[in-house]
Amino acid sequence: MAEIRLTRVEQGQTKIRNVPIAVTPEGFWCCPSPVMFQKTVKTQNPLNKPKSSSPTPKNHVQKKQTLETEKKPALAASRSGLISDDQRNHGSDAPVVSASVVTERTPRPKTENLPRKVSVEFGEHGTSDLKVVLLGKQGFSVKLSVHKSVLVENCSFFAEKFSEHLPGLPCLEIDDCEDVEIYVETVGLMYCKELKQRLIKQSVSRVLRILKVAEQLGFTLCVDSCLNYLEAVPWVGEEEEEKVVSSVLRLQSEGIGVTPILKRVSSNISKPSKDTLSHILELVLKSNEEKGRREMKSIVLKLLRENNSLPSCSGSVDLCNETIYSSCRSCLDSLLSLFRKASECEFMDMPMEFKEPVVKQMALEADNLSWLLEILADRQAADEFAVLWASQQELASLHTKLPIVSRHHVSCITARMFVGIGRGELLPSKDTRHLLLQTWLQPLINDYSWLQHGCRSFDRKVVEEGIGRTILTLPLEDQQSILLSWLGTFLKAGDNCPNLQRAFEVWWRRTFIRPYVEQESLHQLDS
Repeated sequence: MAEIRLTRVEQGQTKIRNVPIAVTPEGFWCCPSPVMFQKTVKTQNPLNKPKSSSPTPKNHVQKKQTLETEKKPALAASRSGLISDDQRNHGSDAPVVSASVVTERTPRPKTENLPRKVSVEFGEHGTSDLKVVLLGKQGFSVKLSVHKSVLVENCSFFAEKFSEHLPGLPCLEIDDCEDVEIYVETVGLMYCKELKQRLIKQSVSRVLRILKVAEQLGFTLCVDSCLNYLEAVPWVGEEEEEKVVSSVLRLQSEGIGVTPILKRVSSNISKPSKDTLSHILELVLKSNEEKGRREMKSIVLKLLRENNSLPSCSGSVDLCNETIYSSCRSCLDSLLSLFRKASECEFMDMPMEFKEPVVKQMALEADNLSWLLEILADRQAADEFAVLWASQQELASLHTKLPIVSRHHVSCITARMFVGIGRGELLPSKDTRHLLLQTWLQPLINDYSWLQHGCRSFDRKVVEEGIGRTILTLPLEDQQSILLSWLGTFLKAGDNCPNLQRAFEVWWRRTFIRPYVEQESLHQLDS
């Protein structure tokens, strides 16, 4: 490893930091590490930390300071430090502090307020024919010793600059350089033939910074190498993906080909295919593996919720709902067919090993319908499902013929319907609500004891509140007929029946108290 010297000037005082550089077949080139640009050289206080003198380094800056020391004998003793040969050979970045003159009376200015100057040399020592000075916004002033032919050959920016000025221009100054560190590294990459090897160990965020500077300089070879890197490397997390895509889209607007990268996040099809969503739903609905099925149901539900929150996806809502309802009808047809088969006398007499697959499939289809109902409720599109479920009179009649262990999953769908209506998640018509209660309330009451003790997800209080609120949305006469029928069952079954006392009390007040209160109010107004 060779070394490169970075010089920082502080009011007549020079601090030198030795930095290891890479020796390549193209010559010497390097970029100081990010730490070198960001680290502030700590000021050494001669009063608190006295240092023994060391041999004077052999360089012209130190000689100049030695002369100044001889001219001012009244000043305090000088301090100096030197990197050993072993440290130099191992690429140590320990600072070389030259002999400096400091007066005890004059306070030293704060280090962070002083300009920071760095010198970097590319190519073989002594052969550079151009100085490029970068004036950074962070207070850095970086002088690059480079070769005009290398810059002109690689960058359209420098080629244009030198075509505008005299050919023998010895120095070029660039103001307000936003990213000095990356600018220096990009210039160093002009001296490298194998850019891919140089970028392969970099992070995505750093390559994006290099890409931005290379694009500004018109360094086409580097831009292509950065794009090839970004196309091949994994992007970790959504934030990094967004940074890459936004940077690439900016380049696309400038006519740079970035299609291979964008293909990772978009296709030629502007909208997802209806068949794709249908296929995903079918895979989940047909799965018999309990753990994988449960996890995928949760993931698909979450992703569909995310879609609902995007205003731009409103155009695809109808398409998605149509696909979901198609799956609902398929599951309902399958469930009805299974109930018909299970209610046959021949099926009842079959051994358990023949009946068990049918019972499992019935539970699977009922669970599918519960999941689809949950999706539709999230999308505020479950009103049509209420119509479908309320019209299943044949399924409800077959429900009473099957053992409770086989049929109770269907009652879970009914319970979820009442909860949805009670919460205002579903807004079916009055006729649909009435038909739903007529068709499915009694089957739900028949299975209520089993649901309380056999279903972990069953919440009795929530379900009872949902049923009661659904009943109270009907005309008063319908409320009366349903609640009186319920009262007869509740007085016989007790806890094995939904407790609708709260709804009963509301109906009672509406029937027996409210008319008299209203009549009394009218009399008071007349008088």
